[in-house]
Amino acid sequence: MAGEVAYDRLDKSGLMRGIPERGAILNSRSGRRVAVAALLLASAVAAPYASSVQSRFDTRSAERFDEVRRLEGEALLSLADEAMAGRGSSDFAIGWSNDFFKAQTGTFVPFTVTIERSALTAADALMYVRATRRDAVPDSRAIRYPFDVIFPVALSGPPGQPVRITRGFAVAPGDYDVYVALRERAADPRSANRRLKSAVLKQPLTVPDFWRGELATSTIMIADRIDRVPAPVVGEDVLERPYVIGTNEIHRAAGTAFRQDRELIVVFLIYNPSVSPDKSFDIEVDYHLFKKNTAGERVESGDNQDHPPVQAGESYVTRTPPQRFKPAVMGANFDPASGPILAGQGILLSSFKAGEYRLGITVKDLMSRQTLSRDVSFKVVGS
Repeated sequence: MAGEVAYDRLDKSGLMRGIPERGAILNSRSGRRVAVAALLLASAVAAPYASSVQSRFDTRSAERFDEVRRLEGEALLSLADEAMAGRGSSDFAIGWSNDFFKAQTGTFVPFTVTIERSALTAADALMYVRATRRDAVPDSRAIRYPFDVIFPVALSGPPGQPVRITRGFAVAPGDYDVYVALRERAADPRSANRRLKSAVLKQPLTVPDFWRGELATSTIMIADRIDRVPAPVVGEDVLERPYVIGTNEIHRAAGTAFRQDRELIVVFLIYNPSVSPDKSFDIEVDYHLFKKNTAGERVESGDNQDHPPVQAGESYVTRTPPQRFKPAVMGANFDPASGPILAGQGILLSSFKAGEYRLGITVKDLMSRQTLSRDVSFKVVGS
Protein backbone atom coordinates (compact mmCIF):
# COMPACT_ATOMS: atom_id res chain seq x y z
CA MET A 1 0.00 0.00 0.00
CA ALA A 2 1.23 3.52 -0.73
CA GLY A 3 3.26 4.92 2.10
CA GLU A 4 4.35 1.60 3.64
CA VAL A 5 7.96 2.54 2.93
CA ALA A 6 7.70 5.44 5.38
CA TYR A 7 10.46 5.53 7.96
CA ASP A 8 11.83 7.62 10.78
CA ARG A 9 14.84 9.63 9.63
CA LEU A 10 15.78 11.63 12.73
CA ASP A 11 18.95 10.71 14.63
CA LYS A 12 17.90 10.22 18.27
CA SER A 13 21.49 10.50 19.50
CA GLY A 14 21.74 14.17 18.59
CA LEU A 15 18.37 15.57 19.48
CA MET A 16 18.08 19.08 20.76
CA ARG A 17 19.46 19.79 24.19
CA GLY A 18 17.74 23.16 24.57
CA ILE A 19 17.09 26.34 22.60
CA PRO A 20 19.71 29.09 23.00
CA GLU A 21 18.73 32.31 24.72
CA ARG A 22 16.55 33.44 21.85
CA GLY A 23 14.74 35.99 23.94
CA ALA A 24 17.93 37.86 24.80
CA ILE A 25 17.34 40.38 22.02
CA LEU A 26 14.07 41.57 23.60
CA ASN A 27 14.14 45.33 24.10
CA SER A 28 17.87 45.44 23.32
CA ARG A 29 17.43 47.80 20.37
CA SER A 30 14.95 50.60 20.30
CA GLY A 31 14.47 53.77 18.33
CA ARG A 32 16.08 55.31 15.30
CA ARG A 33 19.49 56.21 16.72
CA VAL A 34 20.21 52.77 18.16
CA ALA A 35 19.27 50.94 14.97
CA VAL A 36 21.41 53.23 12.83
CA ALA A 37 24.26 53.03 15.33
CA ALA A 38 24.19 49.25 15.06
CA LEU A 39 24.51 49.55 11.28
CA LEU A 40 27.43 51.96 11.56
CA LEU A 41 29.18 49.70 14.05
CA ALA A 42 28.89 46.75 11.67
CA SER A 43 30.14 48.88 8.77
CA ALA A 44 33.09 50.16 10.77
CA VAL A 45 34.65 46.70 10.83
CA ALA A 46 35.17 46.87 7.09
CA ALA A 47 35.75 50.63 6.85
CA PRO A 48 39.30 51.93 6.41
CA TYR A 49 40.87 53.40 9.54
CA ALA A 50 42.49 56.83 9.32
CA SER A 51 45.95 56.75 10.87
CA SER A 52 48.52 59.43 11.32
CA VAL A 53 50.19 58.36 8.09
CA GLN A 54 47.07 58.45 5.97
CA SER A 55 46.53 61.28 3.58
CA ARG A 56 43.81 63.86 4.01
CA PHE A 57 42.08 62.36 1.01
CA ASP A 58 41.88 58.93 2.70
CA THR A 59 40.50 60.50 5.86
CA ARG A 60 37.78 62.35 3.96
CA SER A 61 36.96 59.18 2.01
CA ALA A 62 36.45 57.25 5.24
CA GLU A 63 34.25 60.01 6.65
CA ARG A 64 32.21 60.04 3.46
CA PHE A 65 31.83 56.24 3.70
CA ASP A 66 30.45 56.48 7.25
CA GLU A 67 28.11 59.29 6.26
CA VAL A 68 26.67 57.28 3.40
CA ARG A 69 26.17 54.31 5.72
CA ARG A 70 24.32 56.55 8.17
CA LEU A 71 22.10 57.89 5.41
CA GLU A 72 21.40 54.32 4.25
CA GLY A 73 20.15 53.45 7.70
CA GLU A 74 18.04 56.59 7.95
CA ALA A 75 16.43 55.90 4.56
CA LEU A 76 15.59 52.36 5.63
CA LEU A 77 13.97 53.43 8.90
CA SER A 78 11.99 56.08 7.04
CA LEU A 79 10.47 53.37 4.85
CA ALA A 80 9.09 51.65 7.96
CA ASP A 81 7.93 54.98 9.42
CA GLU A 82 6.00 55.76 6.24
CA ALA A 83 4.42 52.30 6.23
CA MET A 84 3.33 52.69 9.85
CA ALA A 85 1.70 56.00 8.92
CA GLY A 86 -0.19 54.32 6.07
CA ARG A 87 1.91 55.94 3.37
CA GLY A 88 4.75 54.89 1.13
CA SER A 89 5.14 52.63 -1.88
CA SER A 90 7.22 49.65 -2.96
CA ASP A 91 9.21 48.88 -6.10
CA PHE A 92 8.72 45.14 -5.74
CA ALA A 93 6.70 42.61 -3.74
CA ILE A 94 7.99 40.85 -0.61
CA GLY A 95 6.60 37.44 0.32
CA TRP A 96 6.51 36.18 3.92
CA SER A 97 6.38 32.88 5.82
CA ASN A 98 7.18 32.17 9.47
CA ASP A 99 7.21 29.59 12.25
CA PHE A 100 6.93 29.75 16.05
CA PHE A 101 9.33 28.20 18.58
CA LYS A 102 9.37 28.35 22.35
CA ALA A 103 12.28 30.52 23.54
CA GLN A 104 13.84 30.85 26.96
CA THR A 105 12.19 34.27 27.05
CA GLY A 106 8.96 34.67 25.10
CA THR A 107 8.53 33.19 21.62
CA PHE A 108 11.06 32.94 18.82
CA VAL A 109 9.83 33.72 15.29
CA PRO A 110 11.99 32.37 12.46
CA PHE A 111 10.84 33.84 9.15
CA THR A 112 11.67 33.87 5.46
CA VAL A 113 11.02 36.67 2.99
CA THR A 114 11.04 36.01 -0.76
CA ILE A 115 11.64 38.41 -3.64
CA GLU A 116 11.59 37.78 -7.37
CA ARG A 117 15.20 38.17 -8.54
CA SER A 118 14.13 39.83 -11.79
CA ALA A 119 12.70 42.74 -9.78
CA LEU A 120 16.12 43.59 -8.28
CA THR A 121 19.07 45.48 -9.74
CA ALA A 122 21.70 45.05 -6.99
CA ALA A 123 23.61 42.17 -5.43
CA ASP A 124 23.25 43.36 -1.82
CA ALA A 125 20.72 45.16 0.35
CA LEU A 126 19.88 46.26 3.86
CA MET A 127 16.83 44.75 5.55
CA TYR A 128 15.19 46.38 8.55
CA VAL A 129 12.81 44.37 10.75
CA ARG A 130 10.52 46.16 13.21
CA ALA A 131 7.91 44.50 15.43
CA THR A 132 5.22 46.73 16.94
CA ARG A 133 2.49 45.65 19.38
CA ARG A 134 -1.02 46.43 18.25
CA ASP A 135 -2.09 47.20 21.82
CA ALA A 136 0.85 49.54 22.52
CA VAL A 137 0.06 52.98 23.95
CA PRO A 138 1.81 55.75 21.96
CA ASP A 139 4.55 57.48 23.95
CA SER A 140 5.83 60.76 22.57
CA ARG A 141 8.83 60.76 24.93
CA ALA A 142 10.58 57.79 23.34
CA ILE A 143 10.09 55.35 20.50
CA ARG A 144 10.65 51.81 21.73
CA TYR A 145 9.82 48.68 19.76
CA PRO A 146 9.79 45.10 21.04
CA PHE A 147 12.25 44.33 18.23
CA ASP A 148 14.01 46.38 15.57
CA VAL A 149 17.28 45.51 13.85
CA ILE A 150 19.02 46.20 10.54
CA PHE A 151 20.53 43.21 8.70
CA PRO A 152 22.94 43.40 5.72
CA VAL A 153 21.71 40.75 3.25
CA ALA A 154 22.86 39.22 -0.02
CA LEU A 155 20.36 39.19 -2.89
CA SER A 156 21.47 35.85 -4.28
CA GLY A 157 20.05 32.38 -4.81
CA PRO A 158 19.80 29.47 -7.23
CA PRO A 159 19.19 30.50 -10.87
CA GLY A 160 15.55 30.84 -11.79
CA GLN A 161 14.37 30.89 -8.18
CA PRO A 162 13.29 33.80 -5.96
CA VAL A 163 15.70 35.32 -3.47
CA ARG A 164 15.03 33.82 -0.02
CA ILE A 165 16.25 35.62 3.11
CA THR A 166 15.84 33.85 6.45
CA ARG A 167 16.18 35.59 9.81
CA GLY A 168 14.49 35.48 13.23
CA PHE A 169 13.43 37.55 16.22
CA ALA A 170 12.06 36.99 19.71
CA VAL A 171 9.10 38.77 21.30
CA ALA A 172 6.58 38.22 24.07
CA PRO A 173 3.30 36.49 23.11
CA GLY A 174 0.64 38.79 21.68
CA ASP A 175 -0.61 40.54 18.55
CA TYR A 176 1.93 42.40 16.40
CA ASP A 177 2.44 44.19 13.13
CA VAL A 178 5.85 43.30 11.71
CA TYR A 179 7.41 45.69 9.19
CA VAL A 180 10.13 44.47 6.84
CA ALA A 181 11.83 47.24 4.87
CA LEU A 182 14.40 46.31 2.25
CA ARG A 183 16.58 48.69 0.24
CA GLU A 184 19.23 47.89 -2.33
CA ARG A 185 22.85 48.91 -1.76
CA ALA A 186 25.18 50.31 -4.40
CA ALA A 187 28.39 48.40 -5.10
CA ASP A 188 30.35 51.52 -4.09
CA PRO A 189 28.22 53.61 -1.69
CA ARG A 190 30.48 56.66 -2.11
CA SER A 191 29.71 56.97 -5.81
CA ALA A 192 26.09 55.85 -6.03
CA ASN A 193 24.33 57.81 -8.75
CA ARG A 194 21.50 55.52 -9.73
CA ARG A 195 18.20 55.14 -7.93
CA LEU A 196 18.15 52.23 -5.49
CA LYS A 197 15.01 50.10 -5.37
CA SER A 198 13.19 49.56 -2.08
CA ALA A 199 10.08 47.94 -0.66
CA VAL A 200 8.31 47.48 2.65
CA LEU A 201 6.02 44.71 3.91
CA LYS A 202 3.50 44.95 6.75
CA GLN A 203 2.78 41.50 8.23
CA PRO A 204 0.15 40.99 10.97
CA LEU A 205 1.25 38.31 13.41
CA THR A 206 -0.36 36.62 16.41
CA VAL A 207 2.45 35.14 18.52
CA PRO A 208 1.45 32.13 20.67
CA ASP A 209 2.36 31.54 24.31
CA PHE A 210 4.28 28.31 24.94
CA TRP A 211 4.76 29.03 28.64
CA ARG A 212 1.36 27.91 29.98
CA GLY A 213 2.63 24.49 31.00
CA GLU A 214 0.31 22.63 28.62
CA LEU A 215 1.44 20.11 26.03
CA ALA A 216 2.29 22.09 22.90
CA THR A 217 4.16 21.91 19.59
CA SER A 218 6.00 24.34 17.40
CA THR A 219 4.81 24.99 13.88
CA ILE A 220 4.82 21.78 11.84
CA MET A 221 7.55 22.32 9.24
CA ILE A 222 8.18 20.65 5.87
CA ALA A 223 11.90 20.53 5.18
CA ASP A 224 14.09 19.92 2.16
CA ARG A 225 16.70 18.39 4.45
CA ILE A 226 18.07 18.39 7.98
CA ASP A 227 21.83 18.86 8.39
CA ARG A 228 24.07 18.22 11.37
CA VAL A 229 26.07 21.20 12.65
CA PRO A 230 29.21 21.01 14.82
CA ALA A 231 27.75 23.01 17.71
CA PRO A 232 24.59 24.89 18.70
CA VAL A 233 24.24 28.50 17.57
CA VAL A 234 24.17 30.86 20.54
CA GLY A 235 23.60 34.53 21.34
CA GLU A 236 22.47 36.87 18.60
CA ASP A 237 23.80 34.52 15.91
CA VAL A 238 20.43 32.74 16.14
CA LEU A 239 18.89 35.77 14.43
CA GLU A 240 20.76 34.92 11.22
CA ARG A 241 20.52 31.12 11.52
CA PRO A 242 17.13 30.71 13.19
CA TYR A 243 16.55 27.12 12.12
CA VAL A 244 19.52 25.66 13.95
CA ILE A 245 17.98 23.52 16.70
CA GLY A 246 20.71 22.17 18.94
CA THR A 247 23.05 20.36 16.53
CA ASN A 248 20.46 20.10 13.73
CA GLU A 249 19.76 22.71 11.07
CA ILE A 250 16.37 22.57 9.37
CA HIS A 251 16.27 23.72 5.75
CA ARG A 252 12.66 24.75 5.17
CA ALA A 253 11.10 23.63 1.88
CA ALA A 254 10.13 26.47 -0.44
CA GLY A 255 6.73 24.93 -1.20
CA THR A 256 4.41 22.01 -0.49
CA ALA A 257 4.39 20.27 -3.92
CA PHE A 258 6.81 17.35 -4.36
CA ARG A 259 7.69 14.94 -7.15
CA GLN A 260 7.34 11.20 -6.62
CA ASP A 261 11.13 10.83 -6.55
CA ARG A 262 11.32 13.07 -3.48
CA GLU A 263 10.96 12.46 0.23
CA LEU A 264 8.50 14.31 2.43
CA ILE A 265 10.36 15.42 5.56
CA VAL A 266 8.19 16.73 8.39
CA VAL A 267 9.77 18.07 11.59
CA PHE A 268 8.52 19.86 14.72
CA LEU A 269 9.26 20.45 18.40
CA ILE A 270 7.22 19.11 21.33
CA TYR A 271 7.03 21.26 24.46
CA ASN A 272 5.91 20.80 28.05
CA PRO A 273 5.55 17.01 28.43
CA SER A 274 4.52 15.76 31.86
CA VAL A 275 7.62 14.89 33.88
CA SER A 276 7.72 12.81 37.06
CA PRO A 277 10.00 13.66 40.03
CA ASP A 278 12.55 11.17 38.68
CA LYS A 279 12.46 12.98 35.27
CA SER A 280 10.48 10.25 33.56
CA PHE A 281 8.27 11.17 30.58
CA ASP A 282 6.49 9.28 27.79
CA ILE A 283 5.36 10.83 24.50
CA GLU A 284 3.91 8.93 21.54
CA VAL A 285 3.50 10.41 18.06
CA ASP A 286 1.34 8.88 15.32
CA TYR A 287 1.33 9.82 11.63
CA HIS A 288 -1.68 9.02 9.40
CA LEU A 289 -1.97 9.78 5.68
CA PHE A 290 -5.16 10.79 3.88
CA LYS A 291 -5.73 11.57 0.19
CA LYS A 292 -8.16 14.10 -1.21
CA ASN A 293 -10.56 12.37 -3.59
CA THR A 294 -10.68 13.49 -7.20
CA ALA A 295 -13.69 13.42 -9.53
CA GLY A 296 -14.38 9.90 -10.75
CA GLU A 297 -11.87 8.30 -8.40
CA ARG A 298 -12.87 4.93 -6.95
CA VAL A 299 -12.91 5.10 -3.15
CA GLU A 300 -12.78 1.96 -1.06
CA SER A 301 -15.25 1.83 1.81
CA GLY A 302 -14.44 0.91 5.43
CA ASP A 303 -10.80 0.06 6.11
CA ASN A 304 -11.38 -1.21 9.69
CA GLN A 305 -8.22 0.48 10.89
CA ASP A 306 -7.61 2.52 14.00
CA HIS A 307 -7.01 6.05 12.78
CA PRO A 308 -8.33 9.60 13.22
CA PRO A 309 -11.62 10.41 11.46
CA VAL A 310 -11.55 10.89 7.70
CA GLN A 311 -12.51 14.41 6.67
CA ALA A 312 -15.11 15.15 3.99
CA GLY A 313 -13.87 14.52 0.47
CA GLU A 314 -10.88 12.35 1.37
CA SER A 315 -9.97 8.72 1.95
CA TYR A 316 -7.56 7.02 4.32
CA VAL A 317 -4.24 5.82 2.86
CA THR A 318 -1.94 4.43 5.52
CA ARG A 319 0.04 5.17 8.67
CA THR A 320 3.70 5.04 9.64
CA PRO A 321 5.05 3.25 12.74
CA PRO A 322 4.39 5.31 15.90
CA GLN A 323 7.30 7.17 17.48
CA ARG A 324 7.99 6.95 21.19
CA PHE A 325 9.99 9.51 23.19
CA LYS A 326 11.04 8.54 26.72
CA PRO A 327 14.29 8.50 28.73
CA ALA A 328 15.43 5.17 27.28
CA VAL A 329 15.19 6.67 23.76
CA MET A 330 16.33 10.24 24.40
CA GLY A 331 19.30 9.43 26.61
CA ALA A 332 20.10 9.94 30.28
CA ASN A 333 21.31 13.53 29.78
CA PHE A 334 18.13 14.78 28.13
CA ASP A 335 16.04 17.03 30.38
CA PRO A 336 12.50 17.61 29.00
CA ALA A 337 11.99 20.46 31.46
CA SER A 338 14.65 22.58 29.70
CA GLY A 339 14.89 21.14 26.20
CA PRO A 340 12.04 20.32 23.79
CA ILE A 341 11.71 17.04 21.93
CA LEU A 342 12.61 17.19 18.25
CA ALA A 343 10.21 14.90 16.37
CA GLY A 344 9.73 14.17 12.70
CA GLN A 345 9.14 11.72 9.92
CA GLY A 346 10.57 11.04 6.48
CA ILE A 347 8.19 9.50 3.93
CA LEU A 348 9.31 8.34 0.47
CA LEU A 349 6.76 9.39 -2.15
CA SER A 350 7.68 6.92 -4.90
CA SER A 351 4.55 4.79 -4.37
CA PHE A 352 2.15 7.72 -3.97
CA LYS A 353 -0.30 8.61 -6.72
CA ALA A 354 -0.33 12.21 -7.93
CA GLY A 355 -2.78 14.26 -5.91
CA GLU A 356 -3.37 16.22 -2.71
CA TYR A 357 -2.68 14.66 0.68
CA ARG A 358 -3.03 15.41 4.36
CA LEU A 359 -0.66 14.11 7.01
CA GLY A 360 -2.51 13.91 10.32
CA ILE A 361 -0.20 14.02 13.35
CA THR A 362 -1.34 12.99 16.83
CA VAL A 363 0.86 13.76 19.85
CA LYS A 364 -0.04 11.88 23.03
CA ASP A 365 1.36 12.44 26.51
CA LEU A 366 0.91 8.97 27.95
CA MET A 367 1.49 10.21 31.51
CA SER A 368 -1.01 13.09 31.59
CA ARG A 369 -3.31 11.75 28.84
CA GLN A 370 -3.14 15.08 27.00
CA THR A 371 -3.51 14.80 23.22
CA LEU A 372 -2.80 17.24 20.37
CA SER A 373 -3.69 16.94 16.69
CA ARG A 374 -1.84 18.72 13.89
CA ASP A 375 -2.28 18.60 10.09
CA VAL A 376 0.09 19.15 7.19
CA SER A 377 -1.15 19.37 3.61
CA PHE A 378 1.06 18.58 0.61
CA LYS A 379 0.79 17.64 -3.04
CA VAL A 380 2.43 14.89 -5.09
CA VAL A 381 2.87 16.07 -8.70
CA GLY A 382 4.44 13.05 -10.41
CA SER A 383 8.04 12.23 -11.27
